[in-house]
Amino acid sequence: MLKITNFSKCYQKGIRAVDSLSLEVKSGDVFGFIGHNGAGKTTTLKAIAGIMAFDEGDIEIDNISIRKDPVACKQRMAYIPDNPDLYEHLTGIAYLNFIGDIYQVDKAERTELIKEYADAFELTGNLGDVIGSYSHGMKQKLAIISALIHKPKLFILDEPFVGLDPKAAYTLKTIMAKVCSEGGAIFFSTHVLEVAQKLCNKIAIIKNGRLVAHGSTAEVIGDSNLEEVFLELIEEKLS
Repeated sequence: MLKITNFSKCYQKGIRAVDSLSLEVKSGDVFGFIGHNGAGKTTTLKAIAGIMAFDEGDIEIDNISIRKDPVACKQRMAYIPDNPDLYEHLTGIAYLNFIGDIYQVDKAERTELIKEYADAFELTGNLGDVIGSYSHGMKQKLAIISALIHKPKLFILDEPFVGLDPKAAYTLKTIMAKVCSEGGAIFFSTHVLEVAQKLCNKIAIIKNGRLVAHGSTAEVIGDSNLEEVFLELIEEKLS
């Protein structure tokens, strides 16, 4: 579903934000991408989403290169940043219909899906309000719904639980599990290690742009827990 091969991204003065990163996310995976602030997580996610150019390697979505056919890749995935930048002058429902039009979602199906997910995230009563009046959590919910209504194969999420209340976070976890059970895949960054350990079947840990561990969650944590493994790996790389 997602294949990253020797991906590198350099910023000014030759600083490598990400250095020769390679990993694969397969159908059915809930794949957690973990690292400290500045480790290269968001840079990687933006490159996967096709909104940031990169210097070396390749990224494939469903066997299609993001370099060669970015539009086809974007049709197959959804990207939700940690701070969604939405059209604040639109109402919630106008924004969802705008996204539905872009992805050519059938109007009857779109209406049904919007109702299902807006009810699930308790946002139905606010869909007629302008997005500029929304709280951060409400904007996050709207962004999630906009991603779900076009049924992408791959979800790329940057800190998806930030700003969500406990009930909304539980709803999102339930939906994530359902997406993967139906053959989709999820690749997401998070600082909430307890959630990652419980939710993910695979984990990758990045430090200063390089992978320091990746594999099945059981393999990565062994007899320990993810928090202890993460801190140990980060301290080792700092020393």
